Amino acid sequence: QVQLGESGGRLVQAGDSLRLSCAVSGRTRSNYVIGWFRQAPGKEREFVAAVSWSGDTTLYADSMKGRFAVSRDNARNTMYLQMNNLKPEDTAVYYCAARYTWDRATMASNYDYWGQGTQVTVSS
Repeated sequence: QVQLGESGGRLVQAGDSLRLSCAVSGRTRSNYVIGWFRQAPGKEREFVAAVSWSGDTTLYADSMKGRFAVSRDNARNTMYLQMNNLKPEDTAVYYCAARYTWDRATMASNYDYWGQGTQVTVSS
């Protein structure tokens, strides 16, 4: 079984930066893909970003391009989501998720393992 744990969420002001971490543990095979998703109150879970095992391939939702950056440190089994110039509409619970294939990486239903989420609140 694979376990994921997010951390780093907190209350920030608009324009601030924040880095979220996702620690992966358990019986992981190599080459897992990590996706980041978020869910605001009353809204569906939406794709934020994804990163391949090597870190060479990344994918971002259009609204996050240029502001968010995803990376990973496989030696530490930790993935990161750097968020810059945060806006109040970025307020949500952020989740990391894992899977072993890359195709359709934007779809939450394709991920097999999920963390518990971390709350990010951006005040105006």
